[in-house]
Amino acid sequence: MSGAQGAPPMTGQDKFLEQVTALLPALRAFGRSLCGDPARADDLVQDTVLKAWTNREQFQTGSNLKAWLFTILRNCYYSELRHRKFEIEDPDGICASQMAIAPDHDAKLHLRDLNRALQELPVDQREALVLVCATGLSYEEAADVCQVAVGTIKSRIARARDRLVELLGEDATQVTGTLPAVNSLGESNIGNERRSGVS
Repeated sequence: MSGAQGAPPMTGQDKFLEQVTALLPALRAFGRSLCGDPARADDLVQDTVLKAWTNREQFQTGSNLKAWLFTILRNCYYSELRHRKFEIEDPDGICASQMAIAPDHDAKLHLRDLNRALQELPVDQREALVLVCATGLSYEEAADVCQVAVGTIKSRIARARDRLVELLGEDATQVTGTLPAVNSLGESNIGNERRSGVS
């Protein structure tokens, strides 16, 4: 007979850590959509989790933890760009091709096409599209993350969708009708970086 009486009740810190841990895949994917480098994205996630834990008292219970963490990650990324003045350039698509998913059936072909098309979008449009259409944030939450007006986010997404339709041609309805999950979009590589948010 086991002497276990069940697990002790979770503390507030335990619950916070559990919720953050559950969002790690989404954080990694968003990090990759920003920098295009899995190792660098993991570093961003590590920095994000550390800052979130250090500042956990600032998180308002009941608000969107995902949006809060995405804001921290985005700020870490752009802060790093400011300090290092480093940009990822992939003019020949070499990096993007290395991260593309092997086209062994139609769904993966569509994903590959979408990933390539995403590289043609300005980073602000791609970022808005990923935040709302792939991660499930509302327009308002995405606007908070990007520190812009809600109308700006809607405009960026509309222009991004129009541009994807132009780039994908007759395959656009198959590819853009339902955007893939964030873990798939997270493989997209960023080209020219834009101005930063607050660190």
